[in-house]
Amino acid sequence: MPALVILIIFSFSFYAYYKMKYFRSQRPLERRWLSAKSSIALGLFVFFFGINQFFLHSSTVTYIVGIIFLLVGGGSAWAGYRSYKHYLPLVIEEAQQTAKNGGS
Repeated sequence: MPALVILIIFSFSFYAYYKMKYFRSQRPLERRWLSAKSSIALGLFVFFFGINQFFLHSSTVTYIVGIIFLLVGGGSAWAGYRSYKHYLPLVIEEAQQTAKNGGS
C-alpha cells in the first residue's frame, strides 16, 4: 500500500531529523524534549510498519508480528507524546532563561 510506505518513510525521516537535533542541542531540557519527539516518530514508524505487514503477507506469523509491532509502536508513540507534553513548558521556560542570560 503506497500510502503506508510514504508514512513509514516520513516517520523514519522525522526520527532521524529529531535525533540529529538532539545530538546538536546543548540544553538539557531541550534534549529531553527532542528525545520525546524522536520517540513519537520512531513509535509511529514501528506502528505503520506493523500495519503494512498485514497487507504484504497473510500468514499467522505475519499477523502475530504485525500485532506486536502495533502494540510496541503505539506504546512508544503514546509514551513519547506524554513526555513531549511534560517537557514542553519546561523547554519554553529554559529558552526564555537562556535568552535572558545572553543566549549561550
